[in-house]
Amino acid sequence: MIIAIAALDKDESSAVSTRGGRAPYFLFFDEKKTLLKSLKNPFAVGGGGAGVAVAKWLADEQVSMVVAGKIGDKMQMALEDRGLRYQEQEGGIQEVLHRVLADQ
Repeated sequence: MIIAIAALDKDESSAVSTRGGRAPYFLFFDEKKTLLKSLKNPFAVGGGGAGVAVAKWLADEQVSMVVAGKIGDKMQMALEDRGLRYQEQEGGIQEVLHRVLADQ
């Protein structure tokens, strides 16, 4: 399982971004809480449709779960269409990762 968490910065000490589609970064973790990679969100700045584009991008990255402070309606539908689970969570990355994995 790969969990993508929307983040304000590129490392594990960051906070979760409140903006799913426009998050500056996404941090990718496995179920053992190992940071697999940190990627700059290519859709953080630009025109409309960021949530849908991010959902496709994360699906292409083989993500199973997406976590952000807020996931908009269009992004939710795009995630569901691709079979991805999602949660809205706020706080520090490590704290949120712990909560998400405890729910599994």
